[in-house]
Amino acid sequence: MKTKQTVRFSNPTRRTIVKGLAASPLVLALGANKLGAQELSQMSSNTQSSNSEFVNGVSDSQIVLGTSAAFTGPSRGLGIELYRGAMAYFQDVNSKGGVHGREITLTLYDDGYQPDPAVNNTTKLMQDDNVFALFGYVGTPTVTRVLPLLKKFQDEHFLLFFPFTGAQPQRQLPYGPFAFNLRASYRQETGGLVENFVKVGREKIGVFYQADAYGRSGWAGCREALAKHNLKMVGEATYTRGTQYTASLKDQVEWFMRDKPDAIICIGAYAACAAFLRDAVDGGLQVPIANLSFVGSENLLKLITDTHENSEQYSRFLVNSQVVPSYNDLSLEGVQQYDEFMTNNAPSAPSEVTSEDEEYKTFDRSFVSLEGFLNAKLMTEILTRIGPQPTREGIEEAVFTIQDLDLGIGETVSFNEDRRQGLDRVYYTIVENGSFVPLNDWTAASNGWTEAASS
Repeated sequence: MKTKQTVRFSNPTRRTIVKGLAASPLVLALGANKLGAQELSQMSSNTQSSNSEFVNGVSDSQIVLGTSAAFTGPSRGLGIELYRGAMAYFQDVNSKGGVHGREITLTLYDDGYQPDPAVNNTTKLMQDDNVFALFGYVGTPTVTRVLPLLKKFQDEHFLLFFPFTGAQPQRQLPYGPFAFNLRASYRQETGGLVENFVKVGREKIGVFYQADAYGRSGWAGCREALAKHNLKMVGEATYTRGTQYTASLKDQVEWFMRDKPDAIICIGAYAACAAFLRDAVDGGLQVPIANLSFVGSENLLKLITDTHENSEQYSRFLVNSQVVPSYNDLSLEGVQQYDEFMTNNAPSAPSEVTSEDEEYKTFDRSFVSLEGFLNAKLMTEILTRIGPQPTREGIEEAVFTIQDLDLGIGETVSFNEDRRQGLDRVYYTIVENGSFVPLNDWTAASNGWTEAASS
């Protein structure tokens, strides 16, 4: 039995408009190549009417989660990899009969990492598709615009689970009660980066950030962490969301060159952050350049390695924070399981909401897909605990029964009324031999950055 996905289209490219006409209303089986004409006819009516047994996203055979994420555009790798990791787990669950006899299915929309489409998609998911819950959203600018909808429709008990963002709005009032987070926050990531840089004597820290809610959230975290050491930012620069790798960020580099920082913390997406790294090193700004987990480390590194023969001269200045452990740490049971499921289930990109005009090559393993895998593992546990007669009203109570749950990554998960974030640990990584590896010795790394800058 293969996992199914209900596919919708929003803000489509020319390619997806054509595909949408043929496939938009369908419930498609992952991995299926062709449907017979009779099957196509039977399945091509509106999903809600053709699945009239659905009540609030639940039927006798399925339970439907709704997702709006970036599947196209310069940040598409984040939505695609998060989805692939989740599907690696959901496919295994469904192959074994699902949860209480129901397959877990996803209704997908593409928002291109833009707020307005995310709002439109979420409205459709709640009002038209009537999904059971929202799951696996990507990004602060999109999620912050969606949260008021959850508050508006709170009588219908819609909740958002495990968005790929560490921002504060879904972690505090007034919107905190409508979301559950798994990952550590941006405040924890920026706080950890600042603390470690200061410990090795790099107190002059600049901040490069995306000019939106995401960037401001990380900027505020940096400012707060620096203030604890009676320090202020040494220079700051912004860029516009959606900036491509081909863009020049030399002006931003020049601003930092005047301020001479010891390190720079970037709050952005992989295309722009890779461009900034490239222009910084080329411009002589050879200091450690840190990125938060949202950046998509493998996507960033691939842009650098694909466009530079001597990519090591750029990657040696990278230090990225992560919110999940290394996907190469097979001493952890949860990582072993992720590795096995990614191999056995080989989840592909969701072709129905991606564009052939935007070539994308998936990664065998990545921090983003590992996070998606853990999201799905925890979501499955919650759906199991709700029981054989799931209702939206019962979701929150089921979540609060989770106490010291072991996901197999060396840190347990607990929830309660005052705790709606499951994990707190932040990891740090650098690049060695073309791959991200754990950063365990900040003093040695700092010496290496100094040596690299003088070579």
